[in-house]
Amino acid sequence: MTPVALVVLVGVATGAATLGGGAVALRFRAVLVPLLGFASGAVIGVALFDLLPEALDLGARGLSARALTTAVAAGFAVYLAGDRAAHRLSRDDGRLRGHFGPASLTAHSLMDGLGIGLAFQVSAATGVIVAIAVLAHDFLDGANTVTLSLAGGLKPRVARGWLIADAAAPLAGIGLSRIIAVPTSALAVLLAVFAGFFLYIGASELLPRAHAQGRPTLIVTATLAGLLFIWTVVRVAGG
Repeated sequence: MTPVALVVLVGVATGAATLGGGAVALRFRAVLVPLLGFASGAVIGVALFDLLPEALDLGARGLSARALTTAVAAGFAVYLAGDRAAHRLSRDDGRLRGHFGPASLTAHSLMDGLGIGLAFQVSAATGVIVAIAVLAHDFLDGANTVTLSLAGGLKPRVARGWLIADAAAPLAGIGLSRIIAVPTSALAVLLAVFAGFFLYIGASELLPRAHAQGRPTLIVTATLAGLLFIWTVVRVAGG
């Protein structure tokens, strides 16, 4: 298999994993409450165990830890401001706000694909390792995209649209990696900003929505399970 074919195959596999996770979330909507709790823990886990450590590793030679944690804070603040603005613009129906979360996850999937493509430019072995890490959490990315869409008041038809966009995003990111060059320091900052986005989504969006439904013991258990799941995935993937 040629290197280009291998990269394309990885992109298709990540999209399939995302679609699978979203299909599960759409099919079993009755478990939306514990899924919200699990997703909140998982999204926070992705920020703390995956995105931020990767940003620190990439930026180790040219950026200080303080600069990258500042980028995390900036991402949190930007998402907060955008979320509040979307809430005001959408007034009572909240539809615009409902699009904000899945849009961020789709952008993250685009970055996943870009990261895979850039890793394959280093070496096939590096690309495969990065691809394994991405595949490990893409199933949950699909579930999170649907969960955020439905939790934001969007209809299942719209949630499916975001799911398709999220599934296509890694392949688009891989395509971008073939035509542009992203400096390592810039990629580190982008990952740190996305970590801030995800911290806001998990702690300020998904978790409050879950607790608003009651059953606090179930929600806490599901949230801790989400954190543990992502920690395990990152460890197994070699992160």
